[in-house]
Amino acid sequence: MDAISNSFYEFAAILGIAAFVALIGRFLRQPLIVAFIAVGLIVGPYGIGLLESIEKIELLSEMGIAILLFVVGLKLDVTLIRSTGRVALFSGLGQVIFTSVFGYFIGIALGFEPVVSLYVAVALTFSSTIIIVKLLSDKKEIQSLHGQISIGFLIVQDIVVIIAMIVLSAMGTPTEHTIWEEVLIVFGKGIGMILIILLLMRYVLSRITSLMARTPELLILFAVTWAIALAALSDFLGFSKEVGAFLGGISLSATPYREVISGRLNSLRDFLLLFFFIHLGSQVNVPLLGEQIIPSIILSVFVLIGNPIIVMIILGIMGYRKRTGFLAGLNVAQISEFSLILAALGLSLGQIDEETLGLITLVGLFTISISTYLIMYSHQLYEWIAPALSIFERKRPYREIDNAEVAKQRFDVIIFGLGMYGNNIARSLEENGFTVFGVDFDPRAVDRWKRKGRVAQYGDADDPELPEILPMHAQCVVSSLEDKQINLALIKYLKLAGYEGSIAVTSYTGRTAKELEKAGADLVLLPFVDAAENIPAKLKSLKRS
Repeated sequence: MDAISNSFYEFAAILGIAAFVALIGRFLRQPLIVAFIAVGLIVGPYGIGLLESIEKIELLSEMGIAILLFVVGLKLDVTLIRSTGRVALFSGLGQVIFTSVFGYFIGIALGFEPVVSLYVAVALTFSSTIIIVKLLSDKKEIQSLHGQISIGFLIVQDIVVIIAMIVLSAMGTPTEHTIWEEVLIVFGKGIGMILIILLLMRYVLSRITSLMARTPELLILFAVTWAIALAALSDFLGFSKEVGAFLGGISLSATPYREVISGRLNSLRDFLLLFFFIHLGSQVNVPLLGEQIIPSIILSVFVLIGNPIIVMIILGIMGYRKRTGFLAGLNVAQISEFSLILAALGLSLGQIDEETLGLITLVGLFTISISTYLIMYSHQLYEWIAPALSIFERKRPYREIDNAEVAKQRFDVIIFGLGMYGNNIARSLEENGFTVFGVDFDPRAVDRWKRKGRVAQYGDADDPELPEILPMHAQCVVSSLEDKQINLALIKYLKLAGYEGSIAVTSYTGRTAKELEKAGADLVLLPFVDAAENIPAKLKSLKRS
């Protein structure tokens, strides 16, 4: 009973410190991820030594990771995998090969033994799924093209890390199977797991979720159970917990309850991930870091610059715009928690020493902290260095720009945001004889728009170069997006491009509407106000029975 009480007091103190540090971080405009890692350093063994329930913290962090990847799988459109699968495979494998080869030679140049250099190189290869997905979710960019490509090559990396750990384990410990036999066994288990999930999706899951959905609390309990169970099964079969949880999300993504489940789990996900970052910070072995500062800085610079460059090169060759390549490339500018697991494996096998483990840990701390800022402010950073990135783009990036389709006709109105509100605006305009051209940063929304016989273009409203590929002869540009900053950026870039038509943007508050008008909007749409003003006329039209 005393142990339980002590753990409760410990957690209460840790949560209090986390809230205080996060508040300071928010006041200083610092990302919460960095603040929570700092909490881990503070409460860890080399801080005030408050953290004693390591196993409980680690369990909560693993549950947070499972819920995070489960929610991502829920939101993933399986049809999009077919469209981004090729680029995810090439960019994922290309980055892995580039980083491992050059990382190995950098290790040799720094004076490391070949085996140590191999471990360091492989550790530098993997990017943090948890960090990237969390930041993309916070920025609402999971559904964007660069977000989907990033998720794709993260899956490729997860598969590679599993193979790497099998190979390195086989090198260090004798087994009854060869390396290739071990790899085939794991892949056989994975294929079997996927087949079972597909059968459950086809015949079982839709019925179970329909039954559970009668009680919302029961539906959420089932979803969490399903996510954790598949994560555990995946781990048991030799894969990562992330893979299992991700497949669990995909398996429920075809049900009509995906949005309800996703919305209910977001708060739980964010709370549990707090413990992941605290645990990550607490694992930093401070005394071992001093002698590794210079090598860690060299390797961190390589990860922060080299990884994004190779992704930009591959995406550029494959016909994507430099902006997509840049935003996707920034997502690999850090090493993963798997890198630390890999290093711990090497230490247990006696293939590397504690100093190498400290080096990889320090590189992880540097790259995770810095890349968090890079991803958070990626759009501002792109605007600053965009002119220098033209070498990473083809003369016509055909995968994102369909000039032939745009040139077929003239358009009266360009609509940004092809969701429910944007579709309703388009339908109303078309009924009144207007021709419309759609723009959205979600490839699925663009495809849905095109299936209705309309013309659309993939694009992000706050992309400074987007006006260059739009039919700027349109009489009016309408934004159905509610984000104030995006609308302000859209107005700014249209004005800079010399657009002479009218600009209409959307706002849900009067205060924001005034800012948008001051920035140059000719019309501000207020959906709630506009709808309310139409209600009296509709009520008057009702006939008494």
